[in-house]
Amino acid sequence: MSVVTPFPHPRDRRSITAFDRAELQRILDLYGRMVAAGHWRDYAMDFSTDVASFAAFRRAAERPEIRIEKRPALRQKQGAWALISEHGAVLKRGHELQPVLAPLERRLLRLIEE
Repeated sequence: MSVVTPFPHPRDRRSITAFDRAELQRILDLYGRMVAAGHWRDYAMDFSTDVASFAAFRRAAERPEIRIEKRPALRQKQGAWALISEHGAVLKRGHELQPVLAPLERRLLRLIEE
């Protein structure tokens, strides 16, 4: 006879931290504009029990140039969002995603002459 393995119930699984639809849309919109400007070429996402991470790469074989992390455990303290540099230094931390992404969006601004 065959062995029947029960399918795990949702209550039995550990919760995984992830980006919601609006957050992911905002991050991917920034990624698309950075690709169009020639800054980034690849990205990766990682979801675990305590952190959701989006990493952007200049080239696929390198370390990520920038990481955007969401840590809900820090929501009441420093803020759930962090912008982390290639070397691991925290560049910006906050409670909302938009101000954390502001330093990256400033790179896209260019002075246009008439």
